[in-house]
Amino acid sequence: MKLCFATNNAHKITEVQQLLGNAFEIVSLQDIGCTEELPETQETLEGNARQKAEFVYQHYQVDCFADDTGLEIEALHGEPGVYSARYAGSQRSSQANMQKVLNNLEGIENRKAQFRTIISLILEGKFHIFEGAVVGTIAQQPSGQQGFGYDPIFIPEGHEQSFAEMSLEEKNQISHRGRAVQKLVDFLKNH
Repeated sequence: MKLCFATNNAHKITEVQQLLGNAFEIVSLQDIGCTEELPETQETLEGNARQKAEFVYQHYQVDCFADDTGLEIEALHGEPGVYSARYAGSQRSSQANMQKVLNNLEGIENRKAQFRTIISLILEGKFHIFEGAVVGTIAQQPSGQQGFGYDPIFIPEGHEQSFAEMSLEEKNQISHRGRAVQKLVDFLKNH
C-alpha cells in the first residue's frame, strides 16, 4: 500500500518507514510532485495536521497523512506548542529554537515538558486522527548528535539520555511520533 506522508523532512520519513516496515510504501511530498509550502495556519496541532492532510488530498488525490508535533513546556504555559518549528522565527532554525527555550527557562526549576504528535490520516476519503505523547524534562544544555529539532534538550522520563543521544530504534520505541505512528500502523493493518 502506498501512502503519502505530507512532509519533505527526510528524518521523519525515515522514522516512519522504519516503524511501518515493508507493508507500506511511504512517499514524500516531493515524490507526488508537491512543491508548494503546506498551509499551517491553525491554532492547534490537530488543526494543522488536518489542514495539511486535506490540502494534499484535495490537490493531489492521494491517500495521505500529515503530522504536527509540538514541544509543550509546563513552566512556559505550553510554549512553544503549535509554534515549535518557528519558535525563534520564521527561519525554522533548530539551534535558535533550542536556545530560545533554554534562555526562557533560565533560573526556572520546573523543567517538565512533553512532546505531542498528532497524525491526521485521510484514507479513501475518510478522516482519522491519532495522538502520541511522551513526558520528560528539558536539559540544562544540548547533548547528542542524533535526531533533529529539540531532541538534544529533551530527556524522556525514566531515561538519562536526551533523544539526540539515543539510536533511532531506541527513540522510536518511546517517542511521541513513534506512539502516534504505532496507532496509525495498527489502524492500517486492521483496515
